[in-house]
Amino acid sequence: MILWRPVGPRELELISASGMREFPPRLPEQPIFYPVTTEAYAIKIARDWNAPRGGGFVTRFQVRRSFISRYPIHIAGGRENMEYWIPAEDLVEFNGAIVGQIEIVAEFPNRE
Repeated sequence: MILWRPVGPRELELISASGMREFPPRLPEQPIFYPVTTEAYAIKIARDWNAPRGGGFVTRFQVRRSFISRYPIHIAGGRENMEYWIPAEDLVEFNGAIVGQIEIVAEFPNRE
């Protein structure tokens, strides 16, 4: 299954350091990892939330359905905004379910 993840510059650095193979561990104040189901929603977050705070990027990746199907889809503020909520403690297993590499598909520079 193809999913997207909007990220800021620091998270992208950590993804790059992994060889574009995994997402970094969550910070203590980030108990959930949120991949999203559409590129349009990821663009909206990267452009409107991440870009004003230093820059935004949209990543695309594939994850095994056998893994992601264990989690329900959540709607965040509208039917077009669907995301999975992966508990931080499941992120290592999530990364193991990624097929291939994480790709950067869009970039939104800092607008400050």
